[in-house]
Amino acid sequence: MKKLLIALVSLVPVLAFAAGSNVHLDKANIDLHDTESLQRGLGLFQNYCSGCHSTQYQRYNRVAEDLDISIDDMKAKYKFTEGKIGSLMHNAIPQADAAKWFGAAPPDLTLVARVRGEDWVYSYLKGFYQDPSRPFGVNNTVFPLVGMPHVLQELQGTPVLQEDGTTVSTGGSMNAEEYDEAVRDITGFLVYSAEPIRLERERLGWWVMGFLFIFFIVAYLLKKEYWKDVH
Repeated sequence: MKKLLIALVSLVPVLAFAAGSNVHLDKANIDLHDTESLQRGLGLFQNYCSGCHSTQYQRYNRVAEDLDISIDDMKAKYKFTEGKIGSLMHNAIPQADAAKWFGAAPPDLTLVARVRGEDWVYSYLKGFYQDPSRPFGVNNTVFPLVGMPHVLQELQGTPVLQEDGTTVSTGGSMNAEEYDEAVRDITGFLVYSAEPIRLERERLGWWVMGFLFIFFIVAYLLKKEYWKDVH
């Protein structure tokens, strides 16, 4: 019986997420061509998120190249851990300590936008609200019973949940529009991190479509030449 109770308790966050999977998600409208937005997103992620969360399938030098950031700026402004510029982007907190403090080690976020979707990430970051019953004093409209603090509260302020499901914040360094933009920047960086080659893949896709179109014309003309005497 004790083991059964432990198993059920461990499933609470999973069940809570499943129950919240049908909530309304705001449109993130991410533009991966907006390099300045991705740079701001990298800065916000590194300053507010990378203490606990890593993007360990990315390398600093690759991100610097993709986002038009000089190596010197990457080292000075965005790299807060030891290691070479070509090292993976691990977080700064030991996994054992994170598991002890938060109950579970914070997940790596390299692929979160690909797994959850950009609208989910964007809405999740906007979905925190004050809840004194929770260990960190906050809950989330997208991920109920979330087990992490609201690390962007300094920017957003104290969000209070309204009856219509929206939140109203006070005391932050940003107004609502500025905070939405900051969250969109972070989301954009995570969308880029999930698939750094996406823009290149899309460009190659147009070349492939063009080749197939030309090949179709050649094949069609060849077919007509072969079959012109059949009838």
